[in-house]
Amino acid sequence: MANVLNCMVVDDEPLALSLLSDYIEKTPGLNLISAVSNPLAAISYLKSEAIDLIFLDMQMPELSGLEFLELLQKKCMVIVTTAYSEFAIDGYRFEILDYLLKPITMANFQIAVEKAWLLAAKNKFFNETNSSQPQQSYIFIKTENRFVKINHADICYFEGARDYVVIRTINETILTLQSMKSIQKSLPEPNFMRVHKSFIVSLDKIDFIERGRISIRDKLIPISDSYKEIFFKYIK
Repeated sequence: MANVLNCMVVDDEPLALSLLSDYIEKTPGLNLISAVSNPLAAISYLKSEAIDLIFLDMQMPELSGLEFLELLQKKCMVIVTTAYSEFAIDGYRFEILDYLLKPITMANFQIAVEKAWLLAAKNKFFNETNSSQPQQSYIFIKTENRFVKINHADICYFEGARDYVVIRTINETILTLQSMKSIQKSLPEPNFMRVHKSFIVSLDKIDFIERGRISIRDKLIPISDSYKEIFFKYIK
């Protein structure tokens, strides 16, 4: 996928690790490659894998954030996450992209990420995976006993039900036991966006947006608070 930043989160706090991973997965253009609590494991991983952007905690027992940056040697962009503002001064010599003070809000996260996109675009830093090949224009969905090929252009929206996902296309309705999360990862961005824990919509199929709801072929789809900011920021 073109124009995607591959991301890593390095933080020994489970809640911070989970929160940042969730923010990354909800943000179009970001791809979470790894989320680790051990900075030594992260350094080892980076020896063989390419990462564009790291969200790095500064206070960790095995290796401090500053020691991590010394070993990293400016191989990728870094956004520091910390509860202590004094680390900002120490990090200037490492050309840190931005600092996020904990507790981290989605709004501040998005501001920092915008800086990463601007720098990436300026330096042509984006991951151009399979750029020489045509982008896949379909998805395979597993139904009861077979895989069904569905063209992206035919999809209106995905709706999560209790035990399955309903896929509404131009011509039919398909049910699958696949999870919303696995389906979302296989869809091209920004053609499709998650707007609610139970809905992923095709932006091409939106008829209108009114009062926090999306209309697609007479179906009114709610936009939840956790996705509202990202969605409206993108469409504007």
